[in-house]
Amino acid sequence: MDNAYLFGIASQRNAWLTARQTVVAENVANANTPGYKTKEIAPFEDVMKDVGLRMTASTDSALSFGTGLSEGIARTGQEDWSVKTSDKSVTLEKEMLKGGEISRDYSLNSQIMRAFHRMIIETVKG
Repeated sequence: MDNAYLFGIASQRNAWLTARQTVVAENVANANTPGYKTKEIAPFEDVMKDVGLRMTASTDSALSFGTGLSEGIARTGQEDWSVKTSDKSVTLEKEMLKGGEISRDYSLNSQIMRAFHRMIIETVKG
């Protein structure tokens, strides 16, 4: 079952979405704070390009992701995500749009995983 790593990637994407939601919530909470600048987490695609996958020694099927940290850190469980501060003030409309995008991404990720899980179950039954 070599393609089961999809579950590991989906888990990492959910952890990244959690970190992104945390950063967006922090931006909204500090919108009226004098001198506060917008923060954004690195795109997941960039994170995956930089991080790569490597097998852990604990089990043959476990996946582990390395981390590359820069200006700041958003921590979710065991993962660290790079957070950058821009030179712009917080725009609430943009942050609300990001929140909606995050919600849609969670939903899409869950739907893909359910479909993949059903496919595996049907293959095992067949």
